[in-house]
Amino acid sequence: MKKILIVVLSLLMVVSCAACSSTSAQSTNSATTKVITDSLGRQVEVPTKINSVGSLGVMRLLTYMGAADLVTGATDMDNVQELTRPYTLVNPNYAALKQIGQGGAGGIVPFEEEIVKLVPDVIFVVSDYTQADELSAKTGIPVVAIDNPGLFDGKMSASMNIIGEVLGKQDRAKAVNEFMDAAKKDLNDRTKDIADASKPSVYNGALNFKGKHGFDGTSAKYGPFVAINANNVVDQTGQSGTFIIDLEQILAWNPDIIFLNPENMDLVNQQYAQNPDYFNSLNAVKNNKVYTQLAYNNNYTNIEIALADAYYAGTVIYPDKFKDINPEKKADEIFKFLLGQELYSKYAAAGQGFGSLTIGK
Repeated sequence: MKKILIVVLSLLMVVSCAACSSTSAQSTNSATTKVITDSLGRQVEVPTKINSVGSLGVMRLLTYMGAADLVTGATDMDNVQELTRPYTLVNPNYAALKQIGQGGAGGIVPFEEEIVKLVPDVIFVVSDYTQADELSAKTGIPVVAIDNPGLFDGKMSASMNIIGEVLGKQDRAKAVNEFMDAAKKDLNDRTKDIADASKPSVYNGALNFKGKHGFDGTSAKYGPFVAINANNVVDQTGQSGTFIIDLEQILAWNPDIIFLNPENMDLVNQQYAQNPDYFNSLNAVKNNKVYTQLAYNNNYTNIEIALADAYYAGTVIYPDKFKDINPEKKADEIFKFLLGQELYSKYAAAGQGFGSLTIGK
């Protein structure tokens, strides 16, 4: 009887130890990984502790999140410092990152062999890349898709939160989202009660989209104008986004104020040389009401430039509502918060600061 009791007790101890071992293993496993939901609604298991990151089109957002030190590989677009991609200006060390993909207008093309060599803990990829699952399967590395937002288009908050959750930077995500929410409210509060009849009509041209464009390269629902409730004549087309508009339609609208991208004034001036009478018949040109809007679309939307553009446009269109705003200082405030450095002087030095423009000069 004693022997039987001893055997039973021994078996119970073995089962108990096995259960403890299983519980311990589960506890260890749950502590080393976590499951997040990305911008495509995919459930992705990622390490709890992230020491290295690969970026395919998400470098700007990682810079906003103060995660530059975690990135070990990126696309060819991120290796080159460009004034129109300010996130590259504040991190010259991006030039030394391993190239793990191609970016730009042609879309994301991952270099799978380079990714496998680099072995980052996680890969962030822009959500318009449609093969995240395949990339993860081929490399054995979790791939998290992230929406690249426009200015106040409703995507930024979720994207920041997902990155924050993956990297353990929830506090920074909260701070960025609060900063953007405050700016959106400020811009809207200044302009929401202005009667439509009191608003000057405005036009924006010489925009960049799939390359550079002259006077007729424009945008309906243009982010900086939407943010300040401006009377954008191009919205009358019923379209949304960038396109080429007929020059005669602009003349028919004859906007009170014109904003142009100074980067493309060479193209505008070529058009002027071909038909100076057209431009000289525009009221905004005759009244010296032509101003700058800095290009903000380059390898997706540079939110900091678009936001600075909104404040500057506000000072031009509604001077009484923005009389407390110095657009240069406001731009640096935005650059400093999102990118960590004041950058406006670099734009001014390159002839791309805020101010008036003379077409044909």
